[in-house]
Amino acid sequence: MAPPSRLLPPMLQILRRRCASRCHFSTAPSLVSPPSKAVLYDEHGAPDQVLRVVDVPPVHLGDRDVCVRMLAAPINPSDINRIEGVYPVRPPLPGAVAGYEGVGQVHALGPAVTAPLSPGDWVIPSPPSFGTWQTYIVKHESVWHKVRSDVPMEYAATVTVNPLTALRMLQDFVKLNPGDAIVQNGATSIVGQCVIQLAKVHGIHTINIIRDRPGSEEAKDKLKLLGADEVFMESQLDMKNVKSLLGALPEPALGFNCVGGNAASLLLKFLRQGGTMVTYGGMSKRPVTIPTSYFIFKDISLRGFWLQRWMNSDKAEDCRTMIDYLLGLVHEGKLKYEMEAIPFGEFSLALEKALGKHGSQPKQVMRF
Repeated sequence: MAPPSRLLPPMLQILRRRCASRCHFSTAPSLVSPPSKAVLYDEHGAPDQVLRVVDVPPVHLGDRDVCVRMLAAPINPSDINRIEGVYPVRPPLPGAVAGYEGVGQVHALGPAVTAPLSPGDWVIPSPPSFGTWQTYIVKHESVWHKVRSDVPMEYAATVTVNPLTALRMLQDFVKLNPGDAIVQNGATSIVGQCVIQLAKVHGIHTINIIRDRPGSEEAKDKLKLLGADEVFMESQLDMKNVKSLLGALPEPALGFNCVGGNAASLLLKFLRQGGTMVTYGGMSKRPVTIPTSYFIFKDISLRGFWLQRWMNSDKAEDCRTMIDYLLGLVHEGKLKYEMEAIPFGEFSLALEKALGKHGSQPKQVMRF
């Protein structure tokens, strides 16, 4: 008589062998994902008009697929731009699932997965991947990067886009040494908050520009607590010699612009001879206007940074190494930023807040 194991169908024999090699693997792993809920859109337009939450049927796992139960995902400005149809790279329509980054927990593994993953592990799509605003995702094992689970899940969900942008801009344009300085506008943004803290870790001084609005003094105090050396409101810089405000700080060689318009002009006033301004956003939707004298007499350089282009240039392993480094700083208490967690069931409210319909709000992070 054949041994009991030989009486099992071939697929179940494979799964049984996987059970023996993975101590955390479920004794009855599913090759089909659970039913899911997802935020879909079929056409570009205003997010509060084109998005809808729908039930998604179970999805079969391929041999090397991983089914992930999403834990949290943010609503980023770039997510809004993709839905509106104004971002350079967008998922195909109709039936696009919104969202681009997030963190999940391994739910089930295909029978031929070779990555060192087990059910319960925290993973993120790295580089980021379309479709994170859903409760279960099935993608090839190569998409997923295991991350530490001893940090708040909101940080694991948001580590890829904003903190990584801050880190790359500090490293890619000007060689900075301890004691040097940088200047930035949009300092209250998550990228701005990360720039302050990452610069502090490396001994770099930061000069920060924020908008004049209610709560500016409170915002200034918060940035100082994060390690900002100087924080100026735009109205304070309506003067010819802004460098007199620096005191003992050196003139910055590098500036980060995410606003454009007048805020970019104010930033340029601080840059030293031969300095570089890097633009990575345009929140004011106003153009960057540079006086000719800045080019002729100060030799100012203007550069741009787009994280997605950087990640698409064979940087997958570098990206994952830096994500681990950033989450290590989070664990050590050296990197933090303002977010608001909100249940996925209250998606409409989270979207309204992300769209600014409730005034200025922290980044919205949906918890599934």
